[in-house]
Amino acid sequence: MSKSKELHDALAKLLTEQRNPASMDLDRLPTESVLRLINAQDKLVPLAVEREIPYIAEAVELIVHALRNGGRLLYFGAGTSGRLGVVDASECPPTFGTDPALVRGILAGGQGAMFRSQEGAEDDTAQARRDVDDLKVGARDVVCGIAASRRTPYVVAAVGRARELGARTIYITTNPRAEFDLEVDVAICPEVGPEVLMGSTRMKSGTAQKLVLNMLTTTAMVNMGKVYQNMMVDLQLTNRKLVERAKRIIALATGVSYERAAEILEASGGHVKTGIVMAATGVTAAEARALVERSGGTVRNAIALTQAGAPGR
Repeated sequence: MSKSKELHDALAKLLTEQRNPASMDLDRLPTESVLRLINAQDKLVPLAVEREIPYIAEAVELIVHALRNGGRLLYFGAGTSGRLGVVDASECPPTFGTDPALVRGILAGGQGAMFRSQEGAEDDTAQARRDVDDLKVGARDVVCGIAASRRTPYVVAAVGRARELGARTIYITTNPRAEFDLEVDVAICPEVGPEVLMGSTRMKSGTAQKLVLNMLTTTAMVNMGKVYQNMMVDLQLTNRKLVERAKRIIALATGVSYERAAEILEASGGHVKTGIVMAATGVTAAEARALVERSGGTVRNAIALTQAGAPGR
């Protein structure tokens, strides 16, 4: 059997490559009916993700352990899946104040593939292994493969190489768990069913992957102390909007006025966690920063230290 025929047969078996019975007349429908059909199918996605929460929780534990012990979270993907990994990784520094090297997205075909499709890159297994080696992946890291079909050669090879090097591995696919046959630590398999447009995994599959990635990094960062109540407190003040958000966070978290929050933010050196502890407890900026450091970066614990009579003097 030729390789082309083997690939054809393999794709034909994938759930993500099946025809959706609900959209067989897609090309005959009026505009609003197409939109309602897409919307109805999209409503299935959160339910599919919900069924995977126990596995997502396992993945979060791996990520938190890695980040607390000098490791990284590295996404590897191709096409839409890879771009979603890059997007999630790129949002971590401004949202959570992380080093850009801590969470990274690696896309088959390199940076250029982010803006222009390079479909052939997804078959380059040698480049996948080189990319893993170039990043000096090791036992402290977590490598997460993202591929709707499960079979994308670049992603499979990257995850396999990372595993050889001792990294913990996660895989996100939208094909059934019963058909998942790769050796990884955690598989996350939201089964979203065939796409409205056959094989267009930028649709339900992409939405499911985005939801999972949101859950992975947000929950990991909550566990890392980068959230107080339901607010981001390690954000980087890289533009005027974020400076204003930081003032508002201090005000909302502690009940001080906007004007007072602005004064505290300046006194804290633009460090929101320090500012919240200052406003909540009345300690100096130096004392507040010491409390934050003693609490492992967790604002709630830092405030509790002062209530226990242990200011960071």
